[in-house]
Amino acid sequence: MEDMNIQWYPGHMTKTRRMMEENIKLTDIVIELLDARIPYSSKNPDIDKLARDKKRIVILNKADLADEKKTAVWSGYFEEKGFKVIRVNSITGSGIKDISTAASELMAEKLERLRLRGRIFTPTRAMIAGIPNVGKSTLINKLVGRNMAKTGDKPGITRSKQWVKIRRDLELMDTPGILWPKFEDKTVGMRLAFTGAVNDDIINLEELSANLIECLDSLYPGAVAQRYGIEYGSDEGGFAVLEKIGAARGFKVKGGNVDTKRAASTLLDEFRAAKLGRMTLELPEDIKS
Repeated sequence: MEDMNIQWYPGHMTKTRRMMEENIKLTDIVIELLDARIPYSSKNPDIDKLARDKKRIVILNKADLADEKKTAVWSGYFEEKGFKVIRVNSITGSGIKDISTAASELMAEKLERLRLRGRIFTPTRAMIAGIPNVGKSTLINKLVGRNMAKTGDKPGITRSKQWVKIRRDLELMDTPGILWPKFEDKTVGMRLAFTGAVNDDIINLEELSANLIECLDSLYPGAVAQRYGIEYGSDEGGFAVLEKIGAARGFKVKGGNVDTKRAASTLLDEFRAAKLGRMTLELPEDIKS
């Protein structure tokens, strides 16, 4: 697999981190949204530092696109760390109702103590955080039942914090998507790019797709060949396979050559939509300590 240097830390993300540091003290719970296909790579290490004294909920979003058996492994991993774990498909709404229930369970003891001291009603305040394009805005809109948060395919569309009332007793602080300054582990950067967390506009998509082919061949052998009706040997590189995909789909440029750019975009789109199957790209044992 070729090395790709993926670094992306726009100025607004630095501001987001500062804003989160300032506002986290106003909250009882931190809800962190992860991409179920890459729970480790989509987990911002900053959040653990920021939320160390808070109750925690981890949401494995896009669970419908991920490998079910591997999602179960990840759920166990986070539960062992003391996090409440919820699997969610924020598009259909599956698992959404469990979020409010989990928040109530986590706060039951504290609210009972406040009630005994005469505080009859105290709404729970939660901060929701996650990297760009992990589905945060879609999730919030499902929770509220109407379009409160802006959504978009481009990473980083939420630009400032906003409080959203979920129920009478639960308020949510939305925050812009935040990535860390540098992907120390190149594999992490690559996986984020595969799933669309890093803006496609700043990446060579043919190079990215060639790397994705090699990654999928090692994790889910035969999936690429089956999807595109092609044959290739284990000695053939990702770019050669990309050319075969383009030829199989009839993607041509002027002069009759294969349009590998179009093949690359198609592969990435279809992988992200789980058309090659439900796939998870990492397991807890892959984490580098």
